[in-house]
Amino acid sequence: MMYLLAVIVPPLAILLQGRPFQAVVNAALWIGSLMFILLPFVAGQLGWVIAVVWALMVVHARRQDARDQRLINEALRRRG
Repeated sequence: MMYLLAVIVPPLAILLQGRPFQAVVNAALWIGSLMFILLPFVAGQLGWVIAVVWALMVVHARRQDARDQRLINEALRRRG
């Protein structure tokens, strides 16, 4: 679900992952590129792709961090 949100509305996906400053910068990039997408420039499409890929990376990293934390907690529980 978060991956779909990252493709449709990248700043919201980043904000929901707990990264408000990255969400603001991503929103500026995303909104700016959406305005340029209406014009036949490649720059607008490239900016949109960068915003989406950035959001996908943040969502993936958050999931990976949660997995790593579970593994650390499990190892600490087994150890002592």
